[in-house]
Amino acid sequence: MLHGRALRYIDEVARQGSIRKAAKTLHVAASAVNRYILELEEELQAPIFERLPRGLKLTSSGEILIQHIRETLQAHQRMRAQIQSLRGLNRGEVVVATMATLAAGRLADIVAAYREKHPQVSLRIMVGDRATVAEMVALGQADLAIAYNLPEDTRLQRAAEFRHALGAVVSPGHPLATRKTVRMSECLLYPLVLADRSLSLREVVEATVPARATLAPVVETNSMELMKRLALTAPHITFLNRLDVDRETATGELIFIALTGTGSLQRLNILHRARGSLSHAGSHFLHFAQERLLASFDESRPPGEPTDRDPP
Repeated sequence: MLHGRALRYIDEVARQGSIRKAAKTLHVAASAVNRYILELEEELQAPIFERLPRGLKLTSSGEILIQHIRETLQAHQRMRAQIQSLRGLNRGEVVVATMATLAAGRLADIVAAYREKHPQVSLRIMVGDRATVAEMVALGQADLAIAYNLPEDTRLQRAAEFRHALGAVVSPGHPLATRKTVRMSECLLYPLVLADRSLSLREVVEATVPARATLAPVVETNSMELMKRLALTAPHITFLNRLDVDRETATGELIFIALTGTGSLQRLNILHRARGSLSHAGSHFLHFAQERLLASFDESRPPGEPTDRDPP
């Protein structure tokens, strides 16, 4: 690849914010990395990095350059994977950007099942918040995004979307545990454990609250695991979708009660970049994840409940 070494060097400096740290990661001399930067800045007749006391920061010209570099490196990786698949190697790496709640739950199951069937493919799972996940895919730092309620972005293309209704999650000893359905107004009578505002789940919960009612959580957190742990102790109550608690409901640890009188839904999205094409491995993992999510959606849906899924 033309100038491939220089592209990798500059990309690493941008990630590390330091020539010395980048050189250490790349196992090369810092002087060699600095030389490539100076030569490229001379060629472009514009500075790439702003030299600050605590490190290097991309200039406006550098931001444009680094987007081009990452697109080029990503395209190179896809090309290599496609050539390898044509040679019958069926190898490759898939980088998936996701949220912590999915990485510790449903996605972990999908990754384990995929690795069992296809051990020759490497998977790298990167965790971030909603905005970070989308940006990683848009910039070519990840092949796929699997996350809830991702914002609309013309740089991204939706491959699949699954719509999940929220429910109240309680312990078997909770006063509401024997109910099949419950209204949000009834839930507000109990101590609430809610997702904080850093999670898109909070927006969905707030949309279910009656107009004259107010949310007064006793605990707010960005940890789904903590939400579930506290829901184990009555009379706490939290709100999640059915797939978030499929393991706990299967064992009887927690009870999921459908919320009535609300049309608010969580959207589980699978996205990839709108430009370019996925590698053979990336496309294969996308379809595998989609099939698993479809299957788990159907398994968790009670008989007669309407389908809230949007196929690709």
